[in-house]
Amino acid sequence: MNTPSRLPIAQYVMTLAHAAALRSEDPYRKVGAAALDSENRVIGTAYNGLYPGFKPTDDFWNSRDGRQKYMLHAEINLCSLFKRGEAKVVACTTMPCTSCMQALCAHGVKTIYYAEPYAQSEAPAIAELYGVELIHIPDYPLSQQFPLVVSSS
Repeated sequence: MNTPSRLPIAQYVMTLAHAAALRSEDPYRKVGAAALDSENRVIGTAYNGLYPGFKPTDDFWNSRDGRQKYMLHAEINLCSLFKRGEAKVVACTTMPCTSCMQALCAHGVKTIYYAEPYAQSEAPAIAELYGVELIHIPDYPLSQQFPLVVSSS
């Protein structure tokens, strides 16, 4: 009897993060995150967006630089769903920025998967210092079918 193949945990949690990103209202960059506990059970999913209930004016989205400081990052939204030490694995569709990486480390996350690199992030150095696995997973279900970043050109 052949055992059916199962999606590996890394691709599973990345797919959950990607699906969460599709909920973002940001028309240019959709970022998602998902967390698993020590038994690989889903703790939660989150995405980048505005404060719940906030209704921006139509011109709010015109300036990518202008709106950036108001966007709540997916990782921060995700950390609000669990206590320190509860999440063993977190997947993010984009490498966490420096502040989000610090928050994930402060929450005791030991493994972080990401799909898209982020050159301005100090996440690799932070991961190395704190002994956190930071692993690039570029290919997983949904990654090709539903792009999360709209080209600015």
